[in-house]
Amino acid sequence: MKYWALRSQYFHSLSAFQQLEQTSRKASALIENSTNTNETPKIKKKKFVSHEVAIKLIRRENDPQHALEIFNMVSDQEGFNHNNATYGIILHKLAACKRFEMVDAVLHQMSYETCKFREGIFINLMKHFSKSSLHEKVLDSFNAIEPIVRQRPTLRAISTCLNLLVEANKIHMAKQFLLHARENLHLEPNACIFNILVKHHCRNADLEAAFEVVKEMRKSQVSYPNLITYSTLMDGLCRCGRIQEAINLFEEMVSKDQIIPDALTYNILIRWVSQGGDIEKGRRILDFMQKNGCPPNSINYTTLMHACCEQGRLDECIAIFTEMKGYFNKLDTVSYTVLINCMCKCGRVDEAVNLLEKMKENGHISDDVAVRIILAALCKDHKWDEALHLVESLSKEGVVYLSKGCYRIVLNVLCNEGELDKAMELLGMMLRRGFWPHHATSNELLVRFCESGKLVEAAFALYGLVNVGFKPDPRTWGLLIDSNLRERRLLPAFGLLDELCSQ
Repeated sequence: MKYWALRSQYFHSLSAFQQLEQTSRKASALIENSTNTNETPKIKKKKFVSHEVAIKLIRRENDPQHALEIFNMVSDQEGFNHNNATYGIILHKLAACKRFEMVDAVLHQMSYETCKFREGIFINLMKHFSKSSLHEKVLDSFNAIEPIVRQRPTLRAISTCLNLLVEANKIHMAKQFLLHARENLHLEPNACIFNILVKHHCRNADLEAAFEVVKEMRKSQVSYPNLITYSTLMDGLCRCGRIQEAINLFEEMVSKDQIIPDALTYNILIRWVSQGGDIEKGRRILDFMQKNGCPPNSINYTTLMHACCEQGRLDECIAIFTEMKGYFNKLDTVSYTVLINCMCKCGRVDEAVNLLEKMKENGHISDDVAVRIILAALCKDHKWDEALHLVESLSKEGVVYLSKGCYRIVLNVLCNEGELDKAMELLGMMLRRGFWPHHATSNELLVRFCESGKLVEAAFALYGLVNVGFKPDPRTWGLLIDSNLRERRLLPAFGLLDELCSQ
């Protein structure tokens, strides 16, 4: 089976160029239906599909293959030629779905087009390739800019490519890329390029090299250190425990270079000072911001709350939260989540549940993270019924989307604690809603049922899990069959054997 799967995948890749020339009945019907909504059933007159309509059709299509078929279908219209926008949307769709062999085929087709392309298409592709760790293709996308766009890459494209390589720690590739840019593109690095290098050295705790880069920046008017440079250096110093030097650098930035800090720059100091245990100093920085014309934002307050949470200082966390409510018209979900986390860490889970209820009453939408934190805390306190009730009630109300992680947290604990009746109840709820446990949890649950003599429950759980693609381990199969034979349940045992043979 593995051979045939690999063979199929191989021929599928080879046919990528052929797919560009295929048409699809589904695509044709979709286009006709989208452009002929006012026609009578008897008369189907094809209308010309504009670039705008084509973009909408491709954007709303979930299947990348169908999206490509629509792209090809509209190009068959007389007088229609794809432009930068239509190529951009199909490339984005294919890259987002990781259909990179199709991306290569579309890029090959673009090289023969006469329309004017923009480099933004390739910047977007570089980001998609980087997310998939295809860093050679990041460089390929950059190198495709000049032959297809027919102009040299801008500093924006250069800095994007360099930053993606540095973020991925592909330093050798980044150095080779910079060398190529200087020799072949006559690159004169601006502040953005230098800041990427400063960030790299700071993340590797090589602050001396970072400050050497800053010296080079001061020699050029186009690359003089800016707010991002200073903020990166301050963060690097704080990461190395040199907080006082970061504060001194902050003062130098303001007095010497007359650069006005923003809320994010202040937040670097607030975060590191507060995490070091000095919450009061973090508060003083917050007050200093307000006095010097920089209104604090929710991130600054949340950073202080997070530090209080890490140190178990719930009362101070609540005080900052209350201050935020008076300062902002509406709090964000992150602020509520931090306070909920702090309450759970301090053993006040009931208050966290009440806060979740207040969020709903005040029109705030809680996120999946807050729910997972509360569920974990309830399970830790052995409050199984409350955890199950919360999962069930939130799902019915539809106030927050519960991911499979929420269900799995509770199921794993119920299984490990031997609460099998409640685990069976939750498993049924999960399967009805389209979720299923981890493979290991499913096996463990079946084993627990068998060891406890709950063979009926084991059978129900097994067939429910098999229907969603679960395949028990050999040990679990053996235990299921053995348990049924010991209880003289021959028919179920034979049924399990049949199921095993069909796997």
